[in-house]
Amino acid sequence: MPEFKITKGYVPGSIGRVAELHGIYYHKNWNFGLFFEAKVASELAQFLGRYEEGRDGFWTVSVKDRVEGAIAIDAIHGMEEGAHLRWFIVSDELRGKGAGNHLIETAVRFCREKEYAKIYLWTFAGLNPARHLYEKAGFRLVEEHQGAQWGTAVREQRFVCDLTDVPSSTG
Repeated sequence: MPEFKITKGYVPGSIGRVAELHGIYYHKNWNFGLFFEAKVASELAQFLGRYEEGRDGFWTVSVKDRVEGAIAIDAIHGMEEGAHLRWFIVSDELRGKGAGNHLIETAVRFCREKEYAKIYLWTFAGLNPARHLYEKAGFRLVEEHQGAQWGTAVREQRFVCDLTDVPSSTG
């Protein structure tokens, strides 16, 4: 199993690499195209441009200094609406080897430390390995509808982790 390292904060090249990972995975498995990859790249760049260390979180997972996954907590409205978990991805090289689980645990622990009441995320039906990790971390499906916010029609799902209800599994 490859050894991986999780790094908090911006890493040079991470915007392009995270967009690449999303673009390739979602094209190969869901036939997403240019719209989706461009959306990931532009929204991630905007997020990192307004990133505040004390409020937001961005972590990459790397093997031999190459970014192989990421997760973000966008908490610009964290106290009012909850923290938004975004851009969770793990490369084929690390998928199923614990890196995704570590990223999710890191993000949830961060939100607990910041005392956000909840974390929410948008995804879509069919991403079962990711859903398993979300549910393991305490997320529950609260909304589902047909939509195309990623440029392709899918069954969109909103998951919420209520941090006031879920006991900490990280310590």
